[in-house]
Amino acid sequence: MNKKIISTIIAIGIPVVYATLVRMAFGMRLKTWDDYFQVMSTTFLFLLPTIIGTLTVYLSSQEKAKSITYRIFTPWVPVLLFLFLTLAWGIEGWACWIMILPVFLLAASIGGLFGGYLKTYKKNDRLNISLLVLLPFLVGPIESVIETIPATYKAYTYIDIDAPAEKIWDNVTRVKEIPVEQDKGYLTRMLGFPRPVKAELNFEGVGAYREAIFTKGLVFHETVTEYEDNKKMVFSIKAYPHEIPSTTLDEHVVIGGDYFDVLDGTYELEKLPNGLHRLHLYSHFKMNTTFNFYAGWWGKWIMKDIQNNILQVEKKRSEIE
Repeated sequence: MNKKIISTIIAIGIPVVYATLVRMAFGMRLKTWDDYFQVMSTTFLFLLPTIIGTLTVYLSSQEKAKSITYRIFTPWVPVLLFLFLTLAWGIEGWACWIMILPVFLLAASIGGLFGGYLKTYKKNDRLNISLLVLLPFLVGPIESVIETIPATYKAYTYIDIDAPAEKIWDNVTRVKEIPVEQDKGYLTRMLGFPRPVKAELNFEGVGAYREAIFTKGLVFHETVTEYEDNKKMVFSIKAYPHEIPSTTLDEHVVIGGDYFDVLDGTYELEKLPNGLHRLHLYSHFKMNTTFNFYAGWWGKWIMKDIQNNILQVEKKRSEIE
């Protein structure tokens, strides 16, 4: 076999095998083990792809490692192969990969630059490479003892509607079944999240209850905590993980789980000077990871997509009916 082909297989294959072994190790369900090694960790999300990139370039030829372009983009190849392997084996879902892929690619490129430095200026520095490979297993337990601080975020959306307040409010308190063709939740659809189906209050006032029903068995249990007819409705939201089929959401993004939970929602109807009404919808949700700065950004984007989807349905029905 051609030496260049063998060299390429080594440079790409070893990082893929390494990443797969780390993923399997961090996903093991053993007593006490998963307290120290977790997939939903900064170690896995940021350190692993950096090591993949470093190994890819370090294991390449001296000539290739000199190229900055090679250092930046070649590490993407084992990352993408790792992606397809975990998807094919059912280890990870599309939703998780779409959210973490930007970080993986960026970190892999940073690792590639570092690997190029080692290859160029620290020739045959096998000790540093060996330590680097073991780093996730050294850093993981340290990260596990750092107490995560849950962070609460607000997702705010609104829409202007040309309809009487009473008609708008009827569509707020009672969202009749939403056909597929009216679903405009582009992001959530791409991520494979359940789409909204219907929601209806059992009565209008404080203490009222409704189920916001989504496809794939997802249900938000909502209880009204503040109510002003045709003006404002505040409600608590609870999703119970045990009610959600395991095939509905990836375990790392399940609503009401260890890492992500929706807390409450608020509708407010405002009369505008031009005769229109502005319907505000905002919610609060909680993230509980060691990388809330990134997870919170995705959570806000997802919640806004869900809310905008509901608002456009309520607008269309209020203006037409």
